[in-house]
Amino acid sequence: MSSSFTRPSRRALIVLGLAGGVVAIALVSLVLGSNLISPVAVVTGLVDPSQDAGAVVWGSRVPRTLLGLISGFCLGVAGAVMQGQTRNPLADPGLFGVSAGASLAVVIGVYVLGTSSVLSTLWLALAGATVASIVVFSVAALGRGLASPVPLAIAGTAVSALLVALTSFLVLSDETTLAAYRIWVVGSLSGRTLTGVDAALLFAGAGIICAAANMRSLNNLALGTELASGLGESLVRARLVGLAAITLLTAAGVALTGPIAFVGLTAPHIARRLVGGNHYWLLAASGLVGAIVLLACDVVGRLIGGTAEVPVGVVLTVLGGIAFVLIVRRGRMATL
Repeated sequence: MSSSFTRPSRRALIVLGLAGGVVAIALVSLVLGSNLISPVAVVTGLVDPSQDAGAVVWGSRVPRTLLGLISGFCLGVAGAVMQGQTRNPLADPGLFGVSAGASLAVVIGVYVLGTSSVLSTLWLALAGATVASIVVFSVAALGRGLASPVPLAIAGTAVSALLVALTSFLVLSDETTLAAYRIWVVGSLSGRTLTGVDAALLFAGAGIICAAANMRSLNNLALGTELASGLGESLVRARLVGLAAITLLTAAGVALTGPIAFVGLTAPHIARRLVGGNHYWLLAASGLVGAIVLLACDVVGRLIGGTAEVPVGVVLTVLGGIAFVLIVRRGRMATL
């Protein structure tokens, strides 16, 4: 038997290492926070919720750790699919109007229906993200240009601009809506519970299945649309499956934590440096990197903010922006 069948590949070891990193950052997230609790007390609170530390551990740290892992993984995979579909290293999952659609739906729910519960916000965000992507796909299809990523990107930009304008109009015309929107749009894990996470997991699971089904197409698209067509690739089907993956994954992530920037943009670049451009490895690595980055930034926000925690969306915007500039300046942006 050849050594290739007996020895794990370098990329497999890297993915396993990233999985170990996810476990490690999850443990750190459970131990560290604005409330100083010893590791022993944390373990005691996990085992026996009736202990003094149990309320903090199960009421705050366990939910935000799970939500951070789920959202980070979803946004990381969505970013890798997005960049592979558009062949644009600066592409972000929000480019297809997913985040803007979710935001508008949440605002409409508060403005029209007067609802701001966690579960209703979750379903509104999921519905808004889905509808926005359907609109983007329909607009791009009118031009019969789905074989190229350009019409989708242009349609996504135009639809996003329109949705943002509508959101701004509703928010600025009602103080109650503005207050609810401000809390949601900043992107945070603080104060969130596991209410509705089962619905988000259904969307995330469907998105992961679509992303897995799109891996071969993404590898072919990396060679160029003409060569991909020559290899027998159905470009329209590849775009449709990819759009479905991006929509479902981003909708699940955004619905759980609010719109969080830079995870879907930077995680694929880090993963690409580690495992290369083969999407059979890249998607898994991007998801794991996204989970690590999001949860690590949440821990940083807890520690630097004292009792008034800094939202993870703010930390990611600052640290992610600096890191991305350094990547570009040093010429380390991996090619697609």
